[in-house]
Amino acid sequence: MMRRARRKSSARKPAENSMPPARRLSLKPAVSSSTLGNTTLPAHSAACWLGLTHTAVTPLDLVKTRRQIDSKLYSGNFQAWRHILRTDGFRGIFVGWSPTLVGYSAQGAFKYGWYEYFKKTYADIAGPEAAHKYKTALYLSASASAEFLADIALCPFEAIKVRMQGTIPSQYSGTLNGLSTITAAEGVGGLYKGLYPLWGRQIPYTMMKFASFETIVEMIYARLPGQKSDYSKGAQTGVAFAGGYLAGILCAIVSHPADVMVSKLNAYRKAGEGFGAVTSRIYKDIGFKGLWNGLPVRIVMIGTLTGLQWMIYDSFKIFMGLPTTGGAAPPEDDQHS
Repeated sequence: MMRRARRKSSARKPAENSMPPARRLSLKPAVSSSTLGNTTLPAHSAACWLGLTHTAVTPLDLVKTRRQIDSKLYSGNFQAWRHILRTDGFRGIFVGWSPTLVGYSAQGAFKYGWYEYFKKTYADIAGPEAAHKYKTALYLSASASAEFLADIALCPFEAIKVRMQGTIPSQYSGTLNGLSTITAAEGVGGLYKGLYPLWGRQIPYTMMKFASFETIVEMIYARLPGQKSDYSKGAQTGVAFAGGYLAGILCAIVSHPADVMVSKLNAYRKAGEGFGAVTSRIYKDIGFKGLWNGLPVRIVMIGTLTGLQWMIYDSFKIFMGLPTTGGAAPPEDDQHS
């Protein structure tokens, strides 16, 4: 009788201590080391390779940057590439590839890794129901937090890239030469002259990149027959590319004025000149219209970049056995990603 009573008592304990998953609310981030291993570590590993996509579009970035600094330098994009190939050869259209590769690999690792971390953390704080109801606000908050940190890693290499691309011939032979030359002449602060406009460019860009991507992907799946889980992993990566390209167009538009300022500021900021003073001087020189120099080529560049990045990122998540991004189901379906 005593043994039976003990068995009944132990059988009741899980039921007494359990709570429905949908009603749990954590007031602090419930992120264990295993959770970090399942989210941020794969994200860091995948994102490091995303620097390759930025490097691949260096010819687009080169012409865009030079036309932003001097709108009269070339009459058009194709004329610019022909001129560069004729004068500097194939190597000439890839000026700035090394700081691009290093900088955007580091930035991508931080951005995607911290995005997964902050998305999980903020969702845990809000609870499943609120996280799903206000998912767009959650995506925006997580992406802004991630980008703020990621840009600190990117800024020195962006400064080198812009100076390499904005001078003919390039004033630095490579990334290490650029780092040593700038720090010797201007100190470490010289590498961070463009941090504020970089934040002004990248934070809205990334908020649009993540929030619009997840929203667009959800819209695509909502208009397709069946559920997301009905489609093959290959089809899901195709949706990721399409959603990423459309999101990239929006990213290019909202961040372009700040992108022009980054190029101008790194090229024309005088020693000791304050951020407000140089920004006012540049705007007075180029006007509102000048803030949109190079937008068409940047739309193509950012659309392609964003589409490829989301496709590669989701392909890596599939390889790691994780669900693809976007198209999340309500919390009661236990599929929220």
